[in-house]
Amino acid sequence: MAVNPFTVFVFDIFIFSAILLTAYTFNFYYLAFLAIRRKDKHPVLQVGTPSITIQLPLYNEKYVAARLVDAVCAMDYPKDKMKIMVLDDSDDDTTDLLHNVVADHKKAGFDIVHIRRGTRKGYKAGALKYAMTITNTEYVAIFDADFIPPEWFLKKAIPYFAKPNIGLVQCRWGHVNENYSAMTQAQALSLDFHFLVEQRAKSNSHLYMNFNGTAGIWKRDCIEDAGGWHTATLVEDLDLSYRAQMKGWKCVFIEDIVVDAELPVQMNAAKRQQFRWAKGAIQCAVKLLGDILIKRHIPIETKIQAFVQLTRHIGYPLLLVQFLALPILLAANFNLHVLKFVPALTIMTYLAMGPFAYLVVIYNLWGQNWKQKAKVMPFLLIYSAGMAVNNTVAVFDGIFGKKNEFLRTPKYGIIKNTDDWRDKAYNLPFTKTTLLEIFFGVYGLLGILISIFSKNPIFAPIIAIPTIGFFYVAYQSLSHSRFKRIKSERPKTKTEKMADNYYQMALIGMFAIIVFGAYMAYQGYQTDVYPLDLSRGYLDRIATGGNPQSMLQDLNAIKEQLPKEGNPVWIFPTDTTDFTRIQQDIDSLIESMDAIQNEPKNSVEYSTAMTDTHLRAIQIRQNLMDATPYMYASFSNIVFSSAWIAAILGIFAVLKRKKDQLKAYDRSEDV
Repeated sequence: MAVNPFTVFVFDIFIFSAILLTAYTFNFYYLAFLAIRRKDKHPVLQVGTPSITIQLPLYNEKYVAARLVDAVCAMDYPKDKMKIMVLDDSDDDTTDLLHNVVADHKKAGFDIVHIRRGTRKGYKAGALKYAMTITNTEYVAIFDADFIPPEWFLKKAIPYFAKPNIGLVQCRWGHVNENYSAMTQAQALSLDFHFLVEQRAKSNSHLYMNFNGTAGIWKRDCIEDAGGWHTATLVEDLDLSYRAQMKGWKCVFIEDIVVDAELPVQMNAAKRQQFRWAKGAIQCAVKLLGDILIKRHIPIETKIQAFVQLTRHIGYPLLLVQFLALPILLAANFNLHVLKFVPALTIMTYLAMGPFAYLVVIYNLWGQNWKQKAKVMPFLLIYSAGMAVNNTVAVFDGIFGKKNEFLRTPKYGIIKNTDDWRDKAYNLPFTKTTLLEIFFGVYGLLGILISIFSKNPIFAPIIAIPTIGFFYVAYQSLSHSRFKRIKSERPKTKTEKMADNYYQMALIGMFAIIVFGAYMAYQGYQTDVYPLDLSRGYLDRIATGGNPQSMLQDLNAIKEQLPKEGNPVWIFPTDTTDFTRIQQDIDSLIESMDAIQNEPKNSVEYSTAMTDTHLRAIQIRQNLMDATPYMYASFSNIVFSSAWIAAILGIFAVLKRKKDQLKAYDRSEDV
């Protein structure tokens, strides 16, 4: 039986991506095993109160900047040994706010300076690089704007520099607003996995761990020996920590020292943060992996773990490959079961490799409190799968794109569940990836239908999880977007009113186009693909038995369902999928059934005709399977999809114009 080369190619990349995803998954479980088994007690050494500089890189953080500075100045540490640098690159009223806060603390006797570079060159890394030129203390602590360090932080963290080769002490992130929403709970669990599994497993070992950009203390000599802060990537923290460890410095993670921080509460802010982390990690892989792999003094396991950590975001495009390929393979009737006689083993393997194994990890990490964390696990799966589009774009941008602006994650000072952020500045609009998320969501719905109608419903849950995730992320991106300007006493100008009208019309138009596209997809499936699915069902029944009368009914039904002519394969068509020939084969079977209706069942003619009919039904069914994928990718469907996408891109252009007008208005209002 001829095999469609396109389907074979899809199957090959499906298997290849599955192998890679399995390898990355097993590596996480390996690190979890190390983290659970490792009971390291990091030695401490009472070194007194060495001099330390606390650097606070800030950019447009008017809702949290004062909170951070106040928390740092409340630390229990001698004022003459602690220097505070407020590295302010802001271009809004955060600067005035910080000027007043710094002045107040300076009057209270703190050695605190408000540093304005006058440029954003290098962004956060550039600010830290500049600060190092005027830093002369033994240690350097760094806190991002959304962190709230406890007053005892320095006195508890500094003693962990017990050995001379320890260059970094990284502390664990807490989550001050973890229970604000389901999204913040999912983010908190994801970060907890990172710290309690990856960082714990690698801490103070021959495996490289990373600096998380904040809530950590560096030895100044370590920073200088590693080459200082580089601005070539979006994750300067990961870059510096790897270069330091390649120089022989050790990094340790102290999970008992927890520094609370604010999680992103807006979906578009969370996506921006994930994008920066994913793209930056890939940039570091391009920058550092070559040197790591060729250095002979680095152990092989360290090289493997470094490769996995720097490239782990490749898992997101691999997930999309699986997601796109699975419905195509199901429609082509590929056997995807692990064992033919145990089809349920496929789903059981997936569950064992995924959710069930994560539950085991949760149980071992959280002990008696594991049930509370386990309840969040299903949503983390949905949230992470929904981020696949956003992070896939980031991965390819990291490999092929140019270095782009460091886009910070907006913070709103959200602590209590009753706190609101929607009328505050910094609210981000949705991006073009939202369109892709909607597309993948619709594709997932079709994939679920295909899995059901191809008699493979066991795969429906596997397709459903990312499908729900794509719709959830897209919905939150739209609902969390800023649809109006900040409230103001000044009346709108005519231009602003027109911008609002454009925006409202664009939203209505986008919604209408999405609904129309979904309706057309449903209609296309009902008129083009569903008849083939029905016909395959009839052919299954014919191929497995029956009598001439029932077979005639099924054959006549097939003849009515199938197109009378044409070939769905519009690139390099073959006779296999020509509906004119398939109709002729059906006519031939009908004639054969008519001829043997009155033949005795035990006659040679009857037996021969029935056997021939069974075999030909199987062949025709295979022909329909070959034709089905091309019914989805017909020329008319491609043209319609292109027009649909072009229309939504046009609407995005209108929304961008509105966004630019909002920015101009906000600058005039100084919000």
